[in-house]
Formats: sequence, structure tokens, C-alpha cells
Amino acid sequence: MKINRTWMIGAFVLAGTGLTSLGATVATAEGMADSAAVKAQPHDTMTDMKQAPAKEAAAAMHMHHHDMTAGTMRSTVEYTLPAVTLVRDDGKAVSLVDELNDGRPVILTFIYTTCTTICPMVSQTFEELQGKLGADRDKVHLVSISIDPEQDTPARLRAYAARFDAGPEWQHYTGTVEASIAAQRAFNVYRGDKMNHTAVAFFRAAPGKPWLRIDGLATPAELLSAYHEVIASN
Repeated sequence: MKINRTWMIGAFVLAGTGLTSLGATVATAEGMADSAAVKAQPHDTMTDMKQAPAKEAAAAMHMHHHDMTAGTMRSTVEYTLPAVTLVRDDGKAVSLVDELNDGRPVILTFIYTTCTTICPMVSQTFEELQGKLGADRDKVHLVSISIDPEQDTPARLRAYAARFDAGPEWQHYTGTVEASIAAQRAFNVYRGDKMNHTAVAFFRAAPGKPWLRIDGLATPAELLSAYHEVIASN
């Protein structure tokens, strides 16, 4: 019974991490072991046998998480801004073209307020970037555009912005579904479903200049470096 119980524990833990085949291997090895020899094992050895599958599963989960979050990809792209009207978090209807072409360097991303995974991490990174910008903070326009405008009213965007201590240079935008999709398509981030949203940030030194695109969960230090790189190339 001890062997069977160990196999069940190993299979249950490993199945939850996609390692069922490894659980089966462990079970086969234990099933072939002589039961008398197993009973003769010291307590510590038996404990190690039971903990091994869990440790392997935890290691696999850590590696999977690391692979999902590690690494960014950079590209320089020319984008044509769509002539759409968005609604700023202060409730004012504005032209996207005018907002992005006001002369300031732009750092832009896409979010939605009910997101519980990528968006909070991206917004927290922007929050930390604000502090790292130092004296340049008042010269930059940080932009977050909602990909869920039906839910993200200006009031909800203001509450979301407050969670991340957004200063006056960091503004959030919503609007109609059509306007949001047009903005997403213009920056090649439209995926048809907000649940397929991925982390991405865009940098531009001035109107008419190309955009630096960073796909992936960049750190605040990476974003700051990208900002300085774009400004230096202007």
C-alpha cells in the first residue's frame, strides 16, 4: 500500500504540471522494487522518495514560468496613425494623431483595467519608469490605450491610473470599439480577443520618426535604456 500511495502522490503532482509520463516512469520503477526492501528503508529515505516527484514538478513549473517571462524582442517600425477619436481619462474626446504628435517623445502601450496578468505588470513597469526618468519625466508623454473600451470608462481608467500613481504626463485612453481596434491594428497588436493580449511597448522620439517596438515584459531599466536610445538617435 505504501508503494501505491507513493505512486498516486507522484502521479497527481506530476499530472498537474504536464509531466504525467515522468510520473508513470516513477510508478514503474517503484512497482518493480521488492516490497521488503522498500519497507526496510530508513524514514528519511522514504520521505525523500515521496518528496522527489514534488520537487521535480516544482522545478518544472519554475522553468516554465521563467520561459514565459524571460526575454524581449526589439524592432524598428514605421506606423501610420489612424485618424480616430479617443476619449482621454479626463473625459475629453481627443484625436489620437494630435495626442501623439504634440511634439513630446512618446512611450505607448495597450492595457485593459480588468486584466489580472500582463497589464498590471506592464503598468507597474511604467510606474517605475516614471521615477527613473528623473528630469525628463515632464517632457515625455506616456500613453496607455484600452483594448476593452466597452468596460473601460474614463472613470475606470482614472481609478486604474491612480493605482499606479500615474502623473500628468501619463494618460489613459478609451473610446469606441471601432476606434480602439483601429489603434490596435495600426500598431499591429490586435489579436481579436483581449485574452490574447501580449506585452508590448512603443517608443518614438518625435512626430515623423520611426517607432522602436519592444515585445515582451521589459524591465524598467530596459525601458529607460530604450528611451535614451531613441532620444539619442533623434
